[in-house]
Amino acid sequence: MSAQVKIQLKKSLQGRLPQHQRIAYALGLRKIRQEVVRPDTPIIWGMIKKIEYLVEVKKSNEG
Repeated sequence: MSAQVKIQLKKSLQGRLPQHQRIAYALGLRKIRQEVVRPDTPIIWGMIKKIEYLVEVKKSNEG
């Protein structure tokens, strides 16, 4: 099983930079408290780093 990352949107996307909104949408985050599971890759971590003030991240080894 490959490593996974759980990402939860903690703050609203209203009024945020358009680029940050697009990153959240690309990760699959649409609503507050919505949680998605993505593969643990450098690309995903780069996206998380850009919007880290909006999200909460947990590493997971579950498939």
